Amino acid sequence: MSRKKAIDQDTLLDYPVRTRVTTDTGKRLEKIKMESGCQSISEVARIILSDQPIKCFYMDVSMNAPMEQMALIRKELKAIGININQQTRYFNSSKSDAQRSFYAIKTADLYRQVGSKVDELLSIVNQLAVKWLQGS
Repeated sequence: MSRKKAIDQDTLLDYPVRTRVTTDTGKRLEKIKMESGCQSISEVARIILSDQPIKCFYMDVSMNAPMEQMALIRKELKAIGININQQTRYFNSSKSDAQRSFYAIKTADLYRQVGSKVDELLSIVNQLAVKWLQGS
């Protein structure tokens, strides 16, 4: 089965260009390839030759710890939310006032836990905001 014809014939890469570069230039091109979304050094060279901007992506390693803390808090908040839903279901299905008051007290305690987790989360967000705004 033959290959389909391209819809836009003007965008085909049909003119071969071969070149050699020094080791230092090759390393620089390889570094640009790793930092950008390019799949190959040829793609990097095409972007450079066509005067298009190369978008590089950098990861701030110092943000790993706060992100892990926020993910942990998110997991804990989800578990607390599940517990609150269970307590609410038990409260609604209970017959006596004693059972209802028991579940109401347990649910209030879970809401206090949510409050403390949200406070912890807000302090982390404030620290991140201070760090983020230092660069501007």
